[in-house]
Amino acid sequence: MVNAVSTLYLDESGSRHPDVLLHPMPSHGRDWFGMGGVLIDDEDESDARALVKSFREAWPQLGDAPLHSHEIRSRQKGFLWLREDAKISAQFLDELTALMLSLPVMGFACVIDRPGYNARYEAVYRENRWQLCKTAFAIAVERAAKHSVVRGRRMRVYVEASGKTEDRMLKAYYETLKSDGPWFDQQRSSPYAPLGARDYAACLYEFRVKQKKSLLMTIADLYLWPMCIGGYDAANRSYAALKAAGKLIDCQLSAEQVLHRGIKYSCFDSVSG
Repeated sequence: MVNAVSTLYLDESGSRHPDVLLHPMPSHGRDWFGMGGVLIDDEDESDARALVKSFREAWPQLGDAPLHSHEIRSRQKGFLWLREDAKISAQFLDELTALMLSLPVMGFACVIDRPGYNARYEAVYRENRWQLCKTAFAIAVERAAKHSVVRGRRMRVYVEASGKTEDRMLKAYYETLKSDGPWFDQQRSSPYAPLGARDYAACLYEFRVKQKKSLLMTIADLYLWPMCIGGYDAANRSYAALKAAGKLIDCQLSAEQVLHRGIKYSCFDSVSG
């Protein structure tokens, strides 16, 4: 029997392909790929699920629609009703934020600025550049695993279903971490105190693919977008709310610890706030 286990619910945002240009560009004008979500302890899952279910029951307009950030922000698909009444829309968003801040979870992510990534690597590696999920998955999992190790816990990794090929790719990344450790250049990654294969083998417990309607996977989705936009705009309302409530891993770390255990913003060299 395995005791003291936590689960990382992991979602993705943006295009994982370095050469795919976003069209049209989102209204915020930023182009990223991010993987991240929430870490939750097993003993807290039943309470978290109950909170999400209670919220959904209070808003029958939701029907079967998952709480997906993009559809909520754009008021599309199952959230067209948010366009009908500004007061109701504001109330829903306020209560959704309150739900997110009430859950016993911690936010983790790796966010890559795609223009910055290409500026750094395109001329050197050209068509041999990694898909961005290879970097983002490894870093997001490592940061959450470090937190789990410090707390004496093992960790599951649950990812949102994207497609058979994509899901197999992420599972292969997971298995490689357990068997061989990270694939980054050892010298370049040394300042980040990377975990080794033995660390991963001892910490990583299980990998699963979860469907989009999974209650806690939708929470991972809701957390990921603020963590992504927060790398560009720390004053963003959603990001600032999570940070003020201590719901992001950075809130528990010193500035030095954030370097190798906090949310990772990669290739942001030329990004201005």
